[in-house]
Amino acid sequence: MAQFFTIHPVDPQPRLVRQAAQLVREGAVLAYPTDSCYALGCRIGDKAALARIRAIRQLDERQLLAIICRDLSEVAIYARVNDRQFRVLKAATPGSYTFILHATREVPKRLQHPNRRTIGVRVPQNAIVQALLQELGEPLVSSTLTMPGEDEPLTDPQEIRARLEKLVDLVIDGGPGGVVPTTLVQLTGDTPEITRLGKGSTAVFAG
Repeated sequence: MAQFFTIHPVDPQPRLVRQAAQLVREGAVLAYPTDSCYALGCRIGDKAALARIRAIRQLDERQLLAIICRDLSEVAIYARVNDRQFRVLKAATPGSYTFILHATREVPKRLQHPNRRTIGVRVPQNAIVQALLQELGEPLVSSTLTMPGEDEPLTDPQEIRARLEKLVDLVIDGGPGGVVPTTLVQLTGDTPEITRLGKGSTAVFAG
């Protein structure tokens, strides 16, 4: 039976954030709000929890999950970032974007694209996620909470609780979620390439 924490979306309660972080350290899979949609998450190095996320969403090993980071300094631990890429990241983060970059050796191979050795990274603009990441001191691995066979992600925390209470360990209620995913940006070439138009505005990449 999943635990259910109602956390304030603007001023997260430290006690609940600490409890959530401890559950993640102990191997929990959580459903949590981001600045785009609700997502499933776990510790970056937790192989068993990652396998549970893939099972819930019926994802194979070729489908990438994003690494959710606190800031750009943490992004640089897991992704190779040159000066040009850094300027793009600085202009667009925090925000509703997922950036595809080349992975560093810090990234477990199971999180990398098997041929390109790339990863997706995010720095979300969401107070609950930022508080949780600060408390954890490390990133989350994340996947948008869209169930198999459905076109849109789950948005209602109570529905998430009802449908996933035996599949996840914690549901964080941060209010209603969105249905528009992040804008996906390839940063492995010479210029940013928008490969999925989502919530994040493309105006930040103009010029």
